[in-house]
Amino acid sequence: MLGFDIIATVPEIFDGFRTASLLGKAVEKNIIALRVHDLRDFATDKHHMIDDRPYGGGPGMVLKPEPLFLAIEAVRRPDIPSRLVVTAPRGKRFTQARAGEIAAWNESSPETQLILVCGRYEGIDERVMEHFRPEEISIGDYVINGGEVACMVIVEAVARLVRGFMGNEESALDESFTRDKLEYPHYTRPAEFRGHAVPDVLVSGHHAEIEIWRRNRSGAARK
Repeated sequence: MLGFDIIATVPEIFDGFRTASLLGKAVEKNIIALRVHDLRDFATDKHHMIDDRPYGGGPGMVLKPEPLFLAIEAVRRPDIPSRLVVTAPRGKRFTQARAGEIAAWNESSPETQLILVCGRYEGIDERVMEHFRPEEISIGDYVINGGEVACMVIVEAVARLVRGFMGNEESALDESFTRDKLEYPHYTRPAEFRGHAVPDVLVSGHHAEIEIWRRNRSGAARK
């Protein structure tokens, strides 16, 4: 089982996410575990402060080292394989291949743990990075309010590749970004709608020709 432990500054964002759709079913079936930890629970002052002004001046706030050190140390399990990821703009771009690598790593042990730290504000005190040496991941070259949404992307992309998560295991093998391809166009009933018809080959029953059509209509994945 792959256990996701998310250290968040806005944990309530995950309330619906962890119980909905296939993800919620996978949690119920113990295929994955999804635990969300409030960073403020690890703050050491009476006001539960998790951020402060940056040394050297400048706008914005920085996540303090103390609560992050305590949170990571409390959450990390020494008895199973564990990985630590921080969402950060400078991180390596997250791809389907990276999701597959993490899912494959999970197969190395009956139980594994992926700890995800949600970045926020101007960033994280660099001493956290220097001490724990986490993997840094970015989901794209744009700015969002915090790492919670980025962590959702990582969790969903990895979880759906975990054995038993998908109802049909072959579904994950024939979709966009697998083997550097974008998936072919899809059609469903009715066969004609407002003058737009389904391509004849898809209703022909000739599976070999359908496979050729799909292969030809698959595009190269964006780099």
